[in-house]
Amino acid sequence: MNAVVEILKIILPAGAVFAATFFLVQRFLDNDQKRREFELKKASQSAITPLKIQAYERIVIFLERIHPNSLVIRVNKHGMTAQQLQRELVTAIKTEYEHNLSQQIYVSYGAWELVKTAKEEVIKLVNISSSKVPHDAPGSDLAVMILNITSGVEKKLPNEIALEFVKKEIAQTF
Repeated sequence: MNAVVEILKIILPAGAVFAATFFLVQRFLDNDQKRREFELKKASQSAITPLKIQAYERIVIFLERIHPNSLVIRVNKHGMTAQQLQRELVTAIKTEYEHNLSQQIYVSYGAWELVKTAKEEVIKLVNISSSKVPHDAPGSDLAVMILNITSGVEKKLPNEIALEFVKKEIAQTF
């Protein structure tokens, strides 16, 4: 019986020391792991932030470039027919969009949906305008029709709505 008591006198303090050491080391390792995760997140944020800003910049440029007024002025060339101008306008919009597809990774889902809607609505505007002008008419007739419809719209154009949303989102993010 004395031997059991003597063994317990040794084992109990040793067990208490072991448990205390175990919990201290465990807490230290957890804190160290959290610190590493924080540093890794901070480093990745510093790498991603410039990419996000660049993505928002490219989205803004895209939305400005597909605005009907700037699009018509940029694409319309002397001697084009209305049908040729329509094709060129739609091609320019689709090309610009495809060039910026990868930006959806860095912007919110809502912003990207508005960008897609803006693209589709501007194409629709070009096609509707084209249906109101004879295909063999000069391209300038289609250009004037697009500009007239654009100026006659009382509410904001979809690309203007998307542009405002993107600007608000970037202001909130940064």
